This record gives sequence, C-alpha cells and structure tokens, in this order.
Amino acid sequence: MNHAATGGLRRRLIAGVSITAAAALALTGCASGNGASASGSDEEIGVSLIVKTTTNPFFVAMQDGAKTAADKLGVDLTLAAGKEDGDEDTQIQAIENAISKGDAGILITPNGPGVEDALVKARDAGLYVIALDTPPADPEAADITFATDNFLAGQEIGEWTAAKLDGEKATIAMIDLFDDKVVSVDWARDQGFLDGMGIDLADDQTNGDEEKTGDYSGGEYEIVGNEASQGAEDGGRTAAETLLSKNPDINVVYTINEPAAYGAYQAFKAAGATDDLIVVSVDGGCAGVENVADGVIGATSQQYPVKMAELGVQAIFDLVKTGEKPETSDGLDFFNTGVALVTDDPQDGVESIDTAEAGEICWG
Repeated sequence: MNHAATGGLRRRLIAGVSITAAAALALTGCASGNGASASGSDEEIGVSLIVKTTTNPFFVAMQDGAKTAADKLGVDLTLAAGKEDGDEDTQIQAIENAISKGDAGILITPNGPGVEDALVKARDAGLYVIALDTPPADPEAADITFATDNFLAGQEIGEWTAAKLDGEKATIAMIDLFDDKVVSVDWARDQGFLDGMGIDLADDQTNGDEEKTGDYSGGEYEIVGNEASQGAEDGGRTAAETLLSKNPDINVVYTINEPAAYGAYQAFKAAGATDDLIVVSVDGGCAGVENVADGVIGATSQQYPVKMAELGVQAIFDLVKTGEKPETSDGLDFFNTGVALVTDDPQDGVESIDTAEAGEICWG
C-alpha cells in the first residue's frame, strides 16, 4: 500500500463500516413529505430492486447485497433488471409492478432518463425511491441517491495516470458508456479522469467537448477520441479497435468500467500494442482486481455495490418502522458509499491500496 496520507484514504474508504453502523449514520431526522409512512406495524415491507442488467457482476453483487439485507430484516424483496445496459422499457415495467404491488420503496440503478417519469409516478403513489450508483437527471425522480463519488473515482485514476506517465506525452483513448443518452455516471467518471490528469474541462457534465490537444499536469496530451462501450467487454474491444484505427500510438486508455477495460486490452493485445500501455478503469470487482494484479489494468477505483444495496434496503425498512429517512453526506447531494484507488504500482502523492487488500473487500 502507498502509505502517503493514509488517514485521508481511510476517511474515504467507507467499505469496512458495518451495515448497521453505516445505516445509523445515514438515517437521521423524521420522515416528512413524500415516502413510506412510519407505521411500526408488523405488516410485510415490500422493496423492489431494479438494476441495469445482470450481465455485469457489479449489479449481480448489488442483488446479493440486497438479498442478504432483506433476509436479515424480513423484507419482501423483488428483483428485476433490464435485458441489457440502457434497456429503459423493462425497468419502467418493473417500476409499474412495484406500484401495483404496493411496495414501500424502490431501489434502482436507472438505465437512462426514460425511466424518470415512472419514478416520479412511484413517488407520487407513496413509494420511497432510492437511486443506487447512478443519480437520475431529474431530481424529482428519487428521494435520495446512494452512490460512489464518481467524479472522485475518475480523478483518482487520472492523478495516478499523470504520475505514471512521468512527463511522457499522453495519447489518450476515452472509452465511455453511451453515445445515445446522457447519464451522470458516464460524464462524472470521464470528466473526473481528465480533471485528475490536469486537463482543462469545458463543460464538466459533457463528454468530448474539451480541447483535443494541450497540456496535462506532466506534459503534452492528445485525445484521440471518445467511443461508447455500453459498459460491456465486446463494446470495449470494438471501441478500442475504432480508436486504434485512428491512432496506433495510443498509450493511455480510460474506460468506464472493468468489463470495457478488459475488452479494450484484448484489442490492443491483438494489435501488438500493449508495450507501455496504461489502462485505467472504475469498479473494483474481484475480476477487475485480478486484472490489476495481472497487469491488464494499471489502476482502478474500487466502489462498493453490496453496501449500496444493503444500506438501501435498511433505509426503507427504517423509514417504515421508525419514520427516519436517510440524509446526504456532508457537502454532497447524495450519500457517499466510498471509493479507493487499487494498484500494485503506487505513485508518489497518490493514495492507493494494493490488490491484496482490495481482494479482501472486492465483489463479484
């Protein structure tokens, strides 16, 4: 582990907090306005967890965390998922089902802005809506979000990359999530990475509008382009192939998540272009941590989906039983579930944990 400013890292790495203790910190104040009523009764509490897809281990881990918490609390949990990343229609149907069943609340990782009207309808029907991982664009679509600080996650891999380059020119491939819709997790990680690199941003909520050449904190940079991956391995490979066709000298690859990172690396490997290649990502799943250990990914920002789901179930349970509702973290408009940089190649001035430590707290 890079022990520089270890105390700061420990403050950000919230993953070790138990669900009960964390929930106690998160749940303060009396419920008022929209949300499940405080009854304290023995009636069964229904909660629906609606994830983006079950093809990504991140969301599978989220389901596992929700099931563990629901079993512990006696909550009636319903699981639903989009057929693929970006599938809004299936999520909308699951929201409608939760309303019809009379659930107390919904936990959701929104697949896009198309689900937000349905979430507003759920709130109007008295369900308490917690967004997990991906805040909706419309603040009226959720009561609160439990998530990683995605801009910070991007900053950390950007700072590590700039330090790793040590003044070398950065020829950058940006492999994002979507090119047909805008979701906050997409631009937050992308823009956070560039900010961590020391690259001037234009609109910090828009991907691809920054200057394509200029200076980063250590030297010169060139952005080859932005390509969408849909957060999938095959999408990451195709995106990397497209960017390599534009410039075979790419030496830095930013990716939205670890499946996309693995796919991108395979494209570079097939092209014989992995020498001195830096691939960075966000997730911290067990497969991703192993990819860091194997040198496929240089560094990744680890987030904690199990904790997001556990705390979400706990929050709705407590709201029904006691009237307490969750509050956002200090200085943020969401409840921060923590992030830590994972690498076996620590850089001076950049806080990190190694793959051995990350492997103890990974998911998937």
